[in-house]
Amino acid sequence: MTTVERLVMMANQIAANQMHEPDPVAAMADHIRLFWDPRMKKLIREHGNEGLTPTAAAALSLVAETHDAA
Repeated sequence: MTTVERLVMMANQIAANQMHEPDPVAAMADHIRLFWDPRMKKLIREHGNEGLTPTAAAALSLVAETHDAA
């Protein structure tokens, strides 16, 4: 399994674990911002949405938007 494949798997697992939250996308985005290394965020951003669940893709898009705004 490549690093990117592992990141996709992790992102999908995080998304599944946040589904109980009132806003799972925001909860996952917060988790990624707090706990993922900048290199991890860069790799998955460069990878795109292939293999990601809709929740994971939306959360990573939100992270990228706030990263670009910073």
